[in-house]
Amino acid sequence: MPRRKTPIAPRLRLQLKHGIAIGPGKAALLEQIAQKGSISSAGRELGMSYKRAWLLVDGMNTHFRAPLVKAAKGGKRGGGAVLTLLGKEVLQRYRCMEQKALRAISSDVTRFEKLLARKRACTRLH
Repeated sequence: MPRRKTPIAPRLRLQLKHGIAIGPGKAALLEQIAQKGSISSAGRELGMSYKRAWLLVDGMNTHFRAPLVKAAKGGKRGGGAVLTLLGKEVLQRYRCMEQKALRAISSDVTRFEKLLARKRACTRLH
């Protein structure tokens, strides 16, 4: 059986409070902010508007005990954003939990992959 190009993996979403969660999207946004140094650049990299990225950051900053992202307003030198120590810790803990989840289910994933259909040749319908 050919190997899948995209591995089966859990998508961990932590429901922190009613209506408040952190999952793959917010984790990816935090990673991109850390790499790009900008909320708008991070959002663009992930295919989201600045407004959407800012709303996600604002929500995370509001719902944790301290902000996860520190942003500087734009101006002549431009703005910027960095993860705070808490932001780095939240991201690291989330990624660690993802890896633990994958390890916990790895044998089941292997069995599950065997249940998938083999790649079928496309046929034309006339």
